[in-house]
Amino acid sequence: MPDVVMSGAQYSMQWSTHEIGAVVEESTQLKNAGLKITMPRLKVLQILEKASEHHLSAEDVYKALLDMGEEVSLATVYRVLTQFEAAGLINRHNFEGGYSVFELSQGDHHDHLVCIKCGRVEEFLDEVIEERQHLIANRAQFKMTGHALTIYGMCSSC
Repeated sequence: MPDVVMSGAQYSMQWSTHEIGAVVEESTQLKNAGLKITMPRLKVLQILEKASEHHLSAEDVYKALLDMGEEVSLATVYRVLTQFEAAGLINRHNFEGGYSVFELSQGDHHDHLVCIKCGRVEEFLDEVIEERQHLIANRAQFKMTGHALTIYGMCSSC
């Protein structure tokens, strides 16, 4: 059984070779972002990486941690997510409804469709829309540094 020492505390758990490799990769991501490696940060990063839904609220992350048997406060989850956002590891989106959702920064741009009834979020990329936005910015002699497009409506399930 491998022992992993982080932040002065020792956690003894059974990990497969694949899981150890994932922890090493996540540790590297945290170090590269200038963040100290702590168990709460590793766990939050794992949840964001393994989630079937790409857009999670802080409450979703907190519930997932509780389901894993982790004892962590909601305040800690918010603090870790804010640190990850500041370090560029995740992106925060404030969709209609007044709450934030987070997704891993993958380096690729995409836009969003958001269902106003159930809150489902779909990602999409349309090159024609992207080209049109650049054209509009150029015509206005505007140097575009980024943009966000969110389309609200109702999904086919609603």
